[in-house]
Amino acid sequence: MEAQGYFEFKREDWQNLAKRAELPLTTQQLTDIKALNDQISLEDVQDVYVPLVRLLQKKYADFEKWNRDKLDFLQLPVKKTPFIIGISGSVAVGKSTTARLLQELLSSWFMSLKTQLITTDGFLYPTAELKRRNILNRKGFPESYDMKSLIKFLSDVKSGKKEIKVPKYSHQVYDIVENEFDTIDQPDILIVEGINVLQLPANETIYVSDFFDWSIYVDADANLIEQWFLERFGVLLDTAFHDPTNYYYKYAKLPRSEAFEMAHKIWRDINLKNLEEFILPTRFRADIILHKTTGHVMDNILVRV
Repeated sequence: MEAQGYFEFKREDWQNLAKRAELPLTTQQLTDIKALNDQISLEDVQDVYVPLVRLLQKKYADFEKWNRDKLDFLQLPVKKTPFIIGISGSVAVGKSTTARLLQELLSSWFMSLKTQLITTDGFLYPTAELKRRNILNRKGFPESYDMKSLIKFLSDVKSGKKEIKVPKYSHQVYDIVENEFDTIDQPDILIVEGINVLQLPANETIYVSDFFDWSIYVDADANLIEQWFLERFGVLLDTAFHDPTNYYYKYAKLPRSEAFEMAHKIWRDINLKNLEEFILPTRFRADIILHKTTGHVMDNILVRV
């Protein structure tokens, strides 16, 4: 992978950057954290995420010191400023696993710090609005998100606002859940995960990434991501088979070959197109790139230097 401005570490070199640590996770806890078909192991956590968290710890210490020194020089009152981490990547690449795992490790190892996680799914327009705008087939593309609300949310977080409510998105019904919210309440660290967090919206003067203090892109070759997308689709069909309220129920009732033909079409016409046009071009805006290969194994790590 050609990446100007980055230093590339092979896994065996990366894992030697930090001492092995006692993980605050059991195999079952990791199973509960990871995405449906993600094959990440405790060894992967030890080799990849321990050095990642140690590097993040140094970045956070510098961030805190700079904020203290800045306020002291300006003779302003002490004010807590949240440290925001953005995590991006394709649909089905495993960015949700990365975000949840990072939150778990930070919460366990740095218990004095409040770490929260939010996904940008809550800022998708509801299905009814997507239909009104005639862009339901563009769900996940930049125009399907309420970017003004997302930017206002991040501005409120950075300014220290209390109890910020974010619309809740359900993957089961594939829509915003009416009158249900997630609440972000003055975290020390906020993890923001979504396919669009490193994108540059055409009609905004402020970008989502302007609020980030650190960013991660979870990467893999498109043919592998397609394979994982289809594997996940199969798991979702099995889960939805007896639940008529589930979005995937209609696909689960189809003959398997017909359902997977539809999944291939969704990948080709929507997810791959979105990846190539809007997500992948943001890869080199990230501070860290985690590259995955067969079996979801992260085989190399690129760090902006």
